[in-house]
Amino acid sequence: MAELTTYRESVAEGIAREMRRDPAVVCLGEDIGAAGGVFKTTVGLYEEFGPVRIRDTPISEQAIVGAAMGAAMTGLRPVAEIMFSDFLACCWDHVANEIPKVRYMTGGQVTVPLVIRTANGGGLGFGAQHSQAVENWAFAVPGLKVVAPATPSDVVGLMAAAIRSDDPVVFFEHKGLFASKGPPAPPEHLVPLGQAACLRTGTDVTLVALAATVPTALAAAERLTAEGVSAEVLDLRCLVPLDMRAVLESVARTSRLVVVEENPYQGGWGGTVASIVADEGFELLDAPIRRVAAACVPLPFADRLEDAVLPTVDTVAGAVRALAAY
Repeated sequence: MAELTTYRESVAEGIAREMRRDPAVVCLGEDIGAAGGVFKTTVGLYEEFGPVRIRDTPISEQAIVGAAMGAAMTGLRPVAEIMFSDFLACCWDHVANEIPKVRYMTGGQVTVPLVIRTANGGGLGFGAQHSQAVENWAFAVPGLKVVAPATPSDVVGLMAAAIRSDDPVVFFEHKGLFASKGPPAPPEHLVPLGQAACLRTGTDVTLVALAATVPTALAAAERLTAEGVSAEVLDLRCLVPLDMRAVLESVARTSRLVVVEENPYQGGWGGTVASIVADEGFELLDAPIRRVAAACVPLPFADRLEDAVLPTVDTVAGAVRALAAY
């Protein structure tokens, strides 16, 4: 059997590879040192790189991101961890109003090559303040790049591209995927930002997904095969840059589109994808665009209620059936 690795192990591996390659890469965050991170995504980094490059911080998101911003402006390439993505709200002035604007406001004289890592999304019963998928928050801020990998290999490849970027990147690691397994990344693995991946080819409908909705879309596509429906699955991998060329090329093959996102329907990134397809690819469509998204409510703690809020294989398969019959 081929060797497999976990998503969480790949986070540490991706960071370690870049730290070995570039001495300017440093890490900041709560409990990322000897403790190995609350989600065990930084295990081994403290032992290899020491306390100067792997720095535990106080419980202050403003301090973490503010220090990382200053370090980035003066020549380092910091990787700052915000433990839960919900807590980006605590340092939102830095994330939305300072970091993404420095390069523009200085005419390119000062760059902020900073990665903000954060554990994102629901499905584990962590409750309303620890379960949100907030890619749409960062997606709405010009100047930020937004990354959300779905596989262990992509974690490593996208981490490399994010750390090497001269623009600030918000790197969303999905909590529900940490234990998932996949082939390890090959040596020197690099996945360019803004390059979607077609994970399954099909002829009847395109499923566009991101992070945890990728395995959901793949499972729905597999189920629909038995019903004679051929679904193509596209993993965006990044929201900024957004690979709309890949989406439009897929829709040209299938003529139908379902967007599967964990963000709430109201204000979700899927609305942008649907809008661009409607603007630039309307004549490719043989049916209306459909979006399967989370309900616009705080994430419940109870498993059954959380399952009722988030996209599921059943809801995705149902949306595809409706489009196939349109």
